[in-house]
Amino acid sequence: MRFSKLFGKTLRQMPSEADTASHQLLLRAGMVHQLVAGVYSYLPLGWRILKKIENIVREEMDRAGGQELLMPVLQPVELWEETGRHLAFGKTMFSLSDRRDRTLFLGPTHEEVITDLARHNIQSYRDLPRLLYQIQTKFRDEPRPRAGLIRVREFPMKDLYSFDTDEEGLEQSYQAMIEAYSNTYARCGLPAVMVEADSGAIGGKDSHEFMVLTESGEDEVVHCPGCGYAANAEKAGSVKTGMAAEEPLPMEDVATPGIKTIEELAGFLGVPSMKTLKAVFYMVDEQLVLAVIRGDMEVNETKLRNRLQGSALRLATGAELVKVGLEAGFASPVGIAPAGDKKIRTIGDPSVASGNNLMAGGNRPDTHIRNVNYGRDFQVDTMTDISLARAGEGCPECGKPLLSSRGIEVGHIFKLETFISRKLGATFLDRDGVARTMVMG
Repeated sequence: MRFSKLFGKTLRQMPSEADTASHQLLLRAGMVHQLVAGVYSYLPLGWRILKKIENIVREEMDRAGGQELLMPVLQPVELWEETGRHLAFGKTMFSLSDRRDRTLFLGPTHEEVITDLARHNIQSYRDLPRLLYQIQTKFRDEPRPRAGLIRVREFPMKDLYSFDTDEEGLEQSYQAMIEAYSNTYARCGLPAVMVEADSGAIGGKDSHEFMVLTESGEDEVVHCPGCGYAANAEKAGSVKTGMAAEEPLPMEDVATPGIKTIEELAGFLGVPSMKTLKAVFYMVDEQLVLAVIRGDMEVNETKLRNRLQGSALRLATGAELVKVGLEAGFASPVGIAPAGDKKIRTIGDPSVASGNNLMAGGNRPDTHIRNVNYGRDFQVDTMTDISLARAGEGCPECGKPLLSSRGIEVGHIFKLETFISRKLGATFLDRDGVARTMVMG
């Protein structure tokens, strides 16, 4: 076909609604057309390219032993209620009702559906392992669709699911997918790097993302130039700067009129922010939670949600703090009893125990407390890493300074293990005739 006959128009001017180079090029080349926010038509030129990418993906999945199938977009709510994952996905899921008022979801992913297929079609260890994949449309109600095709609400995705008899089999399937994904990106000319990642609403044990490092990326990748350690900022760990040990001093109140932020407090008292305690209150599944961390650090909300095993996390409002007798901007863990007070659950980052004589809120207006020490003056229900790793901090593997880059996620693999198969009763009979749960990836 002559290019002059091709449907769609190229653009001379830079599209005003496109804020990334990739989005601008897609529109200027006449590859896609936006219908509504996060929903695009693929025009003939863009569709040809997409089909070529799909063919590469199919060839690599087939080479790894995958079998292609196609699962429905419409999924019954009852299947998701069996796993409980509809709570984790929350408002991301599109739902509708049919003429009989039965609720259906537009599939954001297909773990439930594929596991239902497996429990009806796999009976024996002789039926395993299996690698089953599809290329299917997914629907996710993203709160802020942006950057063209990078974050959209309707999109085609390849998803492959592995079923094995044990952890060793899962590891083999996992490694096979690492190789297949790496081959796919190499054939597409994408310099993708594999990084440790958080499993999020998908669930399971370990997971890794494949990232293309670029300034237009939405994700932050923390990586080490020394040993090669790399992780999504949601998952990354780091070695924090320590403080010299001091002899604990008696606590004393300090008048701090109008001082509410860590920066204001450090400047007012002439101390570094690492000598302060930051108290952040959250509502996690409607329970009030106090997260305590050193003042020069930030709470990693993904780590916090995972540690608390909660599905819905948000910052507590001033009104919610007033209900339990706390003052926003001046609250602290001092005087809040762990475990015994069911109104407030406390979780602390190890950084709060790494220094002495810290500044904390006084739990009343215009007052802070000097010389607060963990163990003597306050305790927490749970002590665990909830800090956001940052460039310049030490690598958790080798100790060298970490770097930070932006990236676009182009793939994600998970060790689901029995997280979903156990809930859906997907079992097989082993060599001894004993029913065991399938291990998934």
